[in-house]
This record gives sequence, structure tokens and C-alpha cells, in this order.
Amino acid sequence: MRPVALLLVLSVLGAGGWYGWKTWYAPDAARERVTTAAVQRGDLEDAITATGTLQPRDFVDVGTQVSGQLKVLRVAVGATVKAGDLLAEIDPTVFQSRVDADQAQLRNQQAQLADKQSQLALAELQQERQRGLMSENATTAEALQGAEAAVRSLTAQIASIRAQMQQTESSLRGDEANLSYTKIYAPMTGTVASLPAKQGQTLNANQQAPTLLRVADLSIMTVQAQVSEADIPKLTPGMEVYFTTLGGDGRRWYGKLRQINPTPTVSNNVVLYDALFDVTNTTGELMTQMTAQVFFIAASAKDALYVPITALRPAGGEGRRRAGPGADPRGLFAGGRAMVRVAREDGSFEERQVKVGMMNRVSAQILEGLEAFEQVQTNARGSGASGAAQKGAGAPKFAPRL
Repeated sequence: MRPVALLLVLSVLGAGGWYGWKTWYAPDAARERVTTAAVQRGDLEDAITATGTLQPRDFVDVGTQVSGQLKVLRVAVGATVKAGDLLAEIDPTVFQSRVDADQAQLRNQQAQLADKQSQLALAELQQERQRGLMSENATTAEALQGAEAAVRSLTAQIASIRAQMQQTESSLRGDEANLSYTKIYAPMTGTVASLPAKQGQTLNANQQAPTLLRVADLSIMTVQAQVSEADIPKLTPGMEVYFTTLGGDGRRWYGKLRQINPTPTVSNNVVLYDALFDVTNTTGELMTQMTAQVFFIAASAKDALYVPITALRPAGGEGRRRAGPGADPRGLFAGGRAMVRVAREDGSFEERQVKVGMMNRVSAQILEGLEAFEQVQTNARGSGASGAAQKGAGAPKFAPRL
């Protein structure tokens, strides 16, 4: 029986030795690992993100009010124009002929008017002569009445001709205006941003005014950002906002929120509102239809101490509360107080209450309770685990992570 008992003793000793080795001398990967992060100092911001596109703030789509062939196009895309510059010409032949016809008709009516005025002058003389003769009983009443009727008839004819002349003059003004519309001038100073019409193309303005080109002032651009309905309550006109562009090497363009359009666009059951703000573009680097990654700054802190938000645990009786999956963890620290575990030099941890300032989904500003470069645990799970760590003996080793 002695060999059997000896075998049992050796088995127990071996199992105990293996357990002790695994507990105290196993590699770090076999033991509970605790990750930490250093308390950082820097700028912190809480931003609402969105994507948007760039458009000129001021632009005019230049169209034509008359139909005809686009005879001359004097500009190209990208050309800089000044207000009043001649941009294009439509074939004026038809409109010039109408003006010529109106002018000829007006001259004819002017000649008729002059003729009737001469006849009226003669009729008035004859009327006066008949009246003189009638006073001396040297003529008949019928002759006097005929003279008076002739004056009245010629007066009416002159009035009719003058009315016809007014109508012709009105038509002439309209036809002259249409003739002037065959020359298209720049309505503002800017850059030719688009040119859908081509020289030689026939334009039909009877249904709607065709667009020849767009003149835009590219010195001030408007960013049209699409913001989800959940984030709209966080935006207020006047708040600071910036954006970056693809290929812009991270350069930030700053502005202030100007307005939120009240009518949304719905895409795949997602409700999006357009938020607009303006930026100066004196260098011309920003171009139409560029894609912008937009950041609306809800809160910011300069030269602040901050830690990962995963290092915080609710203080006091809120320790058992946890944010649900996908929920914003900042709601657990709305009271401004939180608990952190701070690493000691011997590898143990101490519990410490801190005062929390602004937060975003990644980091939290620390107003009181921590110093720069202190190490805080970032994977704390509750007060039970921390209590064992505070004792020092048997505390798990930690892997610093900056």
C-alpha cells in the first residue's frame, strides 16, 4: 500500500505546484490583464458630424427671353466676367425685322396725322368763313353745318390716328426689347460655373426660359450639410462649425451656422435637414460640389485634462447603472461626478472621485481629482473588482497603454 499512498501524495503535490505556478509565475497573457491610459492634456471638443456639399452662395442662372439660334457664345466655363459684359448673342434677324416694320408703320401714321392736321386747318378756316357769312345772311345754314361737321370729322380722324400711333409705339417698344434680349449680358460679377448651351444651338423660350450658363461668385461658398433629425435639436444658429474636404490634408475651414431649412429630405426612410453656413474662399481652393465632412461644435475645452470615457464609473448609488447597448455613456455622468481607478507605483489601484466637465463619446474632461500623466484603468467593471485591487497583495498586473 505504501507505493499507492506515495503516488497519491506526489499527485497532490504536483497539482498544487502547477496551480501555484499558474497563479504566480504564469505569463501575463494567462492572468487577468488590466489596461490603463495616461491622463492627457490638450484640446477637447464635442461635435455633431454630418456630410455636405459646397455651392456658391451667390449665383445666377442666365437664361434667354427670346427664341432663336445661339449665334455667338463669348465665354467658356471658368471665365471671369464682370457685370454688364456681353456673354452671348442670339440671331436677331427676326426681331430686327419686326422693329423695322413697326418703325415703318409709325412713320406712315405720322404722315397720315400730318395730312389730317392740314385738312383740319383748312376746315377750320372754312368754318370761320361760313360763320362770318351767316352773320351777314350771305350763306345758308346748311353750308355752315357742313363746315362744322367737316371740322368735327377731321378732329376725330386725328384722334384715331394718334391712338393707332400709340399702339404702334407700344409694339415698337416690345419688339425693341425683344431685339435687345438677343444680346445677353452678365447680371453680376463672377465666374462662369456651368455652360449647358452650345453655340449654334436653337433655343425655344416659348415654354420656359432656357438656361444658357450660370454665373457664380466663388469668393463665398455655402456648405449645405445634411443633418439627421436626431441631431437637429443640438444645433443652434450662430454655433461654430468647421469642415474638411477630401484631399484637403486635414485643413479646417471655419464658419458659423446660418440657418436650418425647415423642409427635410427623406432618403430610405431617413429624415435629413439641410444646415447651411458660409465660408470665405479667397484662395479659390473650394469648388462647387466638393464633399465636406462637417463638424458642428456643441462644446469645447482648450488645454484641458482628459481621460478615455471608459475609465469612468458612476459615483455613489449609481454604480449599478449601466448604459444599454449602443447608448451614449455620457448620460451616466450628467451629475458631473465619477469614479476612476488610479494606478499606484506598486501595481495596485486606488479609488478616486473626480469632477467631470465636457464629454464626447470618446473622452471626458477632468476638472478636479487627477493630474497629467497619471495612469487610470480603462476596463474597470465595478466596485467589487476594485476592492480586491486596493489591498495591494495579489493585485493584478497592468499593461500601461498611452
